[in-house]
This record gives sequence, structure tokens and C-alpha cells, in this order.
Amino acid sequence: MTPYRAYTPAAYEFPLPEGHRFPYYKYRGVAERLSGLLPVLDTPNLSWAMAGMVHDPLWLRRWRRGEVSARETREFGLPWSPEVVERARQAAGGSLAALHDALKVGWGANLAGGTHHAFHDRAEGFCLLNDAALLTRAALGGGLARRVMTVDLDVHQGNGTAALLRSVPGSFTLSVHGERNYPFRKEVSDLDIGLGDGVQDADYLAVIRTQVIGAMERYRPDLMLYLAGADVLAGDRFGRFALSLEGVRERNRLVLHWARDAGVPVVTMLAGGYNADHRLTIEAHASVVLDGLDIF
Repeated sequence: MTPYRAYTPAAYEFPLPEGHRFPYYKYRGVAERLSGLLPVLDTPNLSWAMAGMVHDPLWLRRWRRGEVSARETREFGLPWSPEVVERARQAAGGSLAALHDALKVGWGANLAGGTHHAFHDRAEGFCLLNDAALLTRAALGGGLARRVMTVDLDVHQGNGTAALLRSVPGSFTLSVHGERNYPFRKEVSDLDIGLGDGVQDADYLAVIRTQVIGAMERYRPDLMLYLAGADVLAGDRFGRFALSLEGVRERNRLVLHWARDAGVPVVTMLAGGYNADHRLTIEAHASVVLDGLDIF
């Protein structure tokens, strides 16, 4: 029996207007795709006290009570409801559970998360709680790691993560993203690699092999958080890259092989994916777990 498991918030639903662009379908789809290959468990609750390690507690309280403005919900991209706030807490709880798995067996997987646009007191881009920042703070503050590296390969820059971890000793943030894509006002990560629209497999993978793996070698983390965005695929509604599914899988394998060979525990989170072909989104997201099962 495999020592690995994954967590999903697919059972936690929240109301959305008809035709909303949030990709609800993918969370249940990925969980079903992986069923039988490893245990897929419901995400546990993240405590609000832990959320307050990186987010303003008064701001969190306003969101819990629904005391938010139209502008705040517009920037969040989702209508406020008690359920949407709870869903954010569940998704982040899955990342925390995956962190503890990674520290025990070398790899942990959340079938959600990667909510890298959340700031200290601002929600953006479907992101309310920043799980990468939370995990970094928990690992460093709890003496679980000395050097934590966030490898963010979503097509959008991890602006919230960069801002939240900028002054945190022992943290390194790396983002490979579309230079001309959202967020249009970028933050400063420890290493930002902005690429042009339409980048394909060969050029993208060359960046991974040289700049990303090179940064891993230089920094030598003892914990890695990997945001394996599927929005780099050709046909994504909000991405401007043109990778194939095989290109995404090769990206995953490069990152995960390095972590395994270096003995670095890694937490994988799905991050974004909004392809016009829903089946492709699901397969691309599932691929990081399929590759993880093969490599670890």
C-alpha cells in the first residue's frame, strides 16, 4: 500500500451565479481521476488562529462576518458567502495536512491550494488565504525547516506570496509567469522569471532546466512548496502560454526528480487551471500527483 495520500476540498461547495468562471468542476474531477491510486481524504479545518499568522486577524473577522465591500468581493472574484469563506479555510487546511505528510514521507499533495494572490489584508484572484505563506511560516516558526523554497509555476505571478514572505528569513520565493499577464502590477519575488505570451514546451522547459533548477541548487532548501499550475497549457482561458500536456508533465518531473534526488520534502498544490477543455484541465492537475507517485 502506498504511504502517500492526497487531500481534497471537493465536498465543500459554495453558491455561485450561473455561468461563473470559477472552475468548480476540476476539484471533484481530479479527486475522481486519482481515486484508487492513493487515499484521497477530505481536507481538515485550518484554524483561524493559524490563518492569523500571515493575515490580519481583524480583516479575517470581517470576512467571516460578511462585513466586506463590493470592491473587496470584486477583487476576490467570488461573491461573499459563509460557504466560500469556509471553503478557503478547508483548502488551506489541505495544504497544511500535506505539509505534515511531506515531512514524514517526503511528499504531500493537496488537490487544491496554491492560493498565491492573497495578501496580508486583501483577497485577489479567487485567493482568500495564502497557503504557501502559511506553510512557510508554520515550518520555519515550528523548527520544521530552516530554508523553505516556494516554486511557483502558475502562469500568474505569486504576488501575494512574494509580498507576505519578502522579509521572512529562511524563505525563498521563485515565480515563473507571464510577464504581460495578471497581476498587471507585479510584486518582487526572490527570483522572478517573466516570459512572453505564447511560450511553448522547448523554451519553457529550457527555463526550468537552467534557471529554476539552478536556483534550487544554489539555495538548497530543506522544504519545497511546489505550485503546479495547469494554466500554462495551450487553450487556457486566463493563460497566454502554449504548453502541451506532455510539456507540463516534463516540468513536473524535472522539479520532483530534483527534490527526490536532493532529499528535499515537497508539498504539491494545484494552483490555477481554466482550460476551455475541462478534461485537459483535470488531467493536467492530476498529472502532478501521477508523477509524484511514480517518482517518490
